[in-house]
Amino acid sequence: MDWMPTIEGRRGPAYQRIVDALADDIAAGRVHQGQRLPTHRALAIALGLDVTTVTRAYAEARRLQLVDAQTGRGTFVAATASGIWRATSAPAIDLSMILPPQPDGADLDARLAATLAEIRRQAGFGPYLVYQQPGGSASERAVAALWLSERIPSLTRDRVLIAPGTQTALMALLLDLAAPGDTVLTEALTYPGLKAAAAAARLTLVGVEMDSEGVRPDALEAACQRHKSKLIVLTPTMQNPTTATMRPPRRARIADIIAKRQLTLVEDDPYVPLDPAVQPLAALIPERSYLAISLSKCIAPGLRTSLLVLPSTEATQRVTAALRAVAQMPTPLLTAIAIRWLQNGSADAIISSVRGEAAARQTICREVLGNGRFATQANSPHIWLPAPGAWSSERFSSLLRSRGLGVVASDAFAVGPDAPNGIRAALGAARNRAELKAALEILRDAVGVGAGEAVLGV
Repeated sequence: MDWMPTIEGRRGPAYQRIVDALADDIAAGRVHQGQRLPTHRALAIALGLDVTTVTRAYAEARRLQLVDAQTGRGTFVAATASGIWRATSAPAIDLSMILPPQPDGADLDARLAATLAEIRRQAGFGPYLVYQQPGGSASERAVAALWLSERIPSLTRDRVLIAPGTQTALMALLLDLAAPGDTVLTEALTYPGLKAAAAAARLTLVGVEMDSEGVRPDALEAACQRHKSKLIVLTPTMQNPTTATMRPPRRARIADIIAKRQLTLVEDDPYVPLDPAVQPLAALIPERSYLAISLSKCIAPGLRTSLLVLPSTEATQRVTAALRAVAQMPTPLLTAIAIRWLQNGSADAIISSVRGEAAARQTICREVLGNGRFATQANSPHIWLPAPGAWSSERFSSLLRSRGLGVVASDAFAVGPDAPNGIRAALGAARNRAELKAALEILRDAVGVGAGEAVLGV
C-alpha cells in the first residue's frame, strides 16, 4: 500500500487514531492531494482491525475535509486538505503560548526606551557586556527582596537570587535538590517545562490527583505514603493548565502536609503578581520552600527574569552554584531593566494594566463561551476547557487547528496515562480583543460540533 498510518502510541479509539495519523501525514507532506488511500478492507487487514473501524475513520476524515470518496474509484486525499491542515504548524490565530495580555496603558515600548536611555546616561552599556555575579549583585537582590517582601514577610537579600527565567531556575533547583532516579511529586497536569527538566535530570514525576483548587490533600497524603518522595513541585495560583487556585484553607492544609511529611517544596508561581490577594505557600512554610516568581507572565517573557526565594543562606549558596553551572549568570542588561522597573514603580504599573486587560478578556470569554463551559480565575491569562462529549483532547485540538485556531491539548501536560481530556487556550496570545473574540467563536463552534456528536451518539 502507498500509505500505512502509524497509530501506535496515539490516544483515543482506533478510528480516531487513523484520522489523526492521516492528518499528521498530510501536514508533514508524507501524503499529497489526490493520492489514493487503501481500500477499507485492505487497511483493516494491514492494521489488524475490523472493516467497520476503518469505514468510520474514513467517514470522519471526509467530514473534516481531509479526503474525498468517489463511488467506484476509492478514497483520495482531498485537494483542500493540505491547506486545511497547514494550520497544524501555523494556525491563523495561535493561543498556544501564555503571554501577559498587553494593554495600551502598559506602554512597554516607551518605558523600555526611557530605561535604556537612563542606563546609558548613568553608566553606559559597557558594564553590562561583561561577566556578572551568578544570582545577581547584592544591590539587585536587595531591590528584589524589597519588592517581594509584601508577599514574603521579613525577606532579606541573602535569601533572594535572580535567574534568567524560571525554566533555568527549575533545572538548577532539580539538580540541587534531587538525585537521578528520585521521585518528584507534582500536579496530575503540570507545566511541560517541568516535565522536560525532570527528564533531563533523570527524575520520575508522579502526578497527584487534583480538583478545582489544585492537588487534593487526601491524594497528596496517599502519594507520600506510596512513593516516599522528598520533593514536590506545585503551582498553587492559576495553575497551568487548569487555572486551579488554592484558597487559604487549602493552602494551610497542603502546607501542613508538606511540613509533616518533611517534603521540600519548589513553588513555581508565575501568576501570583496577577492576584493581589494571594499569599504564596512559601510564606507559610519558608523553611521548606524554594519559590520562583517569574516576570514572564505578568510583564513580558522577553525580560527573562525570575526571582527566587530560598529557605536559608546556605541554600542560597548551593543554588547559586547550581545556577552558575546551568546558565552562568542572569543576562546583565535585561536584569538591569527589570530591577529598575521593580524599583521605580514601573513593574507595578505594568502588572496593574495587565490585570485589567486580563479581566476584560475574561469578560469576552464569558460573553462568547457562556459561564460554566470553562475553568479560569478573575485575572488569569489562560482558560481550561474540557473536550466536548467523548472526544479526546488530541482530536479536539486537531479540529480546532483545522479551523485555524492553535491551542494546547492536555496530553502535553499529563503526568501519567490518565489525563483528563481538555485544552488550554492562552487569552493573552491574541493580539487584541477583536482577535480574541474571533478565536473564541471558533472555539465555541467547535464545542458545538463535539456536543452534537455526543447527542447523536456518534
